[in-house]
Amino acid sequence: MRRAAQRRAAQRRAAELAATAARRRAIWPRPVGYTPRRDGGLAGYERVLARAGLAPVAGIDEAGRGACAGPLVVAAVILQPARVASISDLADSKALTAKVREAAFDQIMACASDVSVLVIPAADIDRYGLHVCNVAGMRRALAGLGAKPGYVLTDGFPVRGLATPALAMWKGDQVSASVAAASIVAKVTRDRLMCELARDYPAYGFARHKGYSTRSHMRALDEHGPCPEHRRSFVNVSAAVRAQLADQLEPLADADLADSPFIAQGNGQNGPIVDLSDEYGWPTVGVAAAARDACSEGRR
Repeated sequence: MRRAAQRRAAQRRAAELAATAARRRAIWPRPVGYTPRRDGGLAGYERVLARAGLAPVAGIDEAGRGACAGPLVVAAVILQPARVASISDLADSKALTAKVREAAFDQIMACASDVSVLVIPAADIDRYGLHVCNVAGMRRALAGLGAKPGYVLTDGFPVRGLATPALAMWKGDQVSASVAAASIVAKVTRDRLMCELARDYPAYGFARHKGYSTRSHMRALDEHGPCPEHRRSFVNVSAAVRAQLADQLEPLADADLADSPFIAQGNGQNGPIVDLSDEYGWPTVGVAAAARDACSEGRR
């Protein structure tokens, strides 16, 4: 009897839940075809958003966030939906070789309806902070597009203040065509800039490691110290700056200061009094006059 009662209670509960779900579906019907399919490919999100009337869709991504030298590059890309399939090797830029990235970059520039690229120098990263520059760069790259997107897809973390509906996607450059395109554009643009910097600063090998903290880069940083393109807010670069300053100050510490007038002479007692007012032109007369005036006011 007890088991039968429990079974009937469970059936009634299931029927109530089904009726509640039916009422909710009647009030808020689920849009048909507005959910991306797992087998929809990289352009699945873009197709669903366009079907919902939110086209065009812009993808935003950056390159150089983890590098200790060189700029941060942010790109925003709007692809033409009909031409996405013609872009071969459209994927996360980090998963492609340099040669394949260059070919994909040319195809993206030919097939995109709009592209905006922003370059943030290392000095601004040190001044404002990496994350602040990253978020501000995404906003500015989006504002640089000629067409106003109906929806924005970003890689990694949400960006406030875009003035456009947006979705932050985990590993967005692996699941969205527009974000993958922005990743390739940002990466290729930055790699080309780093190759140009390699000609200006040949000692660091920027053309090989693109400013990332490889062993060869760290050896060059220890040997030559940082250049103007290094991010001094990064721990390894700031350590190299301190080491360079220590090397510069070491000869001064070892210098013979026996003849200096600032070093006390004699048997360890109080040294000679040295008057520096004439040498440096300090206004001792004015100071003495002010002291006398203060004392006379105190006596009054």
